[in-house]
Amino acid sequence: MSKTLQGTTKLHNGIEMPYFGLGVYKVEEGHQVEETVHAALDLGYRAVDTAALYENEEGVGKAVREHSVPREDIFVTTKVWNSDQGYDSTLRAFEDSYNKLGLDYIDLYLIHWPVVAKYKDTWKALERLYSEGVVKAIGVSNFQPHHLEDLMNTANEKPVVNQVECHPLLTQEEVKAYCRQHDIRVEAWSPIAKGTVMDNPVLVELAKKYGKSPAQVILRWHLQNDVIVIPKSVTPSRLKENADIFDFELSTEDLEKVNQLNKNQRLGADPDNFDF
Repeated sequence: MSKTLQGTTKLHNGIEMPYFGLGVYKVEEGHQVEETVHAALDLGYRAVDTAALYENEEGVGKAVREHSVPREDIFVTTKVWNSDQGYDSTLRAFEDSYNKLGLDYIDLYLIHWPVVAKYKDTWKALERLYSEGVVKAIGVSNFQPHHLEDLMNTANEKPVVNQVECHPLLTQEEVKAYCRQHDIRVEAWSPIAKGTVMDNPVLVELAKKYGKSPAQVILRWHLQNDVIVIPKSVTPSRLKENADIFDFELSTEDLEKVNQLNKNQRLGADPDNFDF
């Protein structure tokens, strides 16, 4: 478990990935995303998670290239969108993302959603990109255990990461258990439930107990559950607050209190009932 903001976890292919990063969903292309990435890197963040869908890959790439932190110390993730899935179209979509980011390689490339009848061909394209070395690791997002099972029946490479919606209202125990069993790292999107649980009495009480904010308690809970987190913010003070979670530890009893908040409640789409 990460002891510092720059702590990493070793993926099953040997690549080191930071436990903590910056998500940039809905961060505007141009000045806003560039400033946000710069501010995060200044604070010690070393991972940035974008996607073709977010339409801010150019700004992310520009900030990464211009910052004084060496490129090899920054972990950049992007994703192929649903309408680009399939073998040839994924390769074209990657080329587009690659050119927009303007980086020599991408650290992690993910399938954004499990588009039925397409994700296996999409995965073949990711395996090719991985074998060519333009991506250092390949993974998936929003895959349920049955999707992973199906994918791995024909895959040559196993996903290193499954990025899923995960927060106290949706703890994803089944996904976590499956991924643990297969040495696939779980990464949480919407890790603080889009701020919807900040007034939850349990979290408020724990925040008071540890002298932290409810958001910090949740992020700490994720890390102690061995989940990679990418909270999003464009506010420098919030970026700093989110990262200030390495000087305390939740007790086993308090971790369980947060686990008990689960309602299997999604704030985003259901991967099994998603209109692709």
